[in-house]
Amino acid sequence: MIQVNALAGGLFILTVFGIVAMRQVIGILRLFVAQSILLAGSACILGYEYSSIHLFVVAGITVFTKAFLIPWLLYHMLTHEIHARREITQVFNIPVSLFISAGLVICSYFMVRPLLNTDPSAFLRVNLPIGVAGLFIGGYAVIARREALPQLFGILTMENGAFLAGACIAPNLPLMAELAAAFDVLIIALVVGLLTRSINKRTGTTLVGRMTRLKEE
Repeated sequence: MIQVNALAGGLFILTVFGIVAMRQVIGILRLFVAQSILLAGSACILGYEYSSIHLFVVAGITVFTKAFLIPWLLYHMLTHEIHARREITQVFNIPVSLFISAGLVICSYFMVRPLLNTDPSAFLRVNLPIGVAGLFIGGYAVIARREALPQLFGILTMENGAFLAGACIAPNLPLMAELAAAFDVLIIALVVGLLTRSINKRTGTTLVGRMTRLKEE
């Protein structure tokens, strides 16, 4: 189970890098679905290891909301033109973004190293640094991307990273807290989807810098 969890964690961080490097919205959406499924898989492994029914329930909620409901809403809410775009405007080019992301992974490991020394759990040693790295890289994606949808997936990646790190620290977190987090994420995706459609309809682009043109005359 430790090896399977490590494999899920490794694939998880690869999807995070992929979201930073991907230039097409539909590609980012698919990577996010894969990332959420890997997150749910890791939650199931931890649930089995710690005998926590809450983690199994949260894994099911994660698959339903993040791997199905949010992608379905975004795909049907937005036009085909947005999904088919191959270029996403960002501050830095792809190689620089990947280099910065690699630096964030290294920084994440050294930041959580004191906690790793206090707990010999193999699950903590894998999930905590990877989760913190996902949190940081997702935050970088929000900063580096200039369009609404890629920024949304940066926020969702941050939430996934925070959950991956938190699940190994507090596997018996009350279920209501997880339900509230899932509901908040769903609302964020819905609002950003509507905002993106409005920006694209009025300005012909999804650049958040063009939001000033949505003001009433």
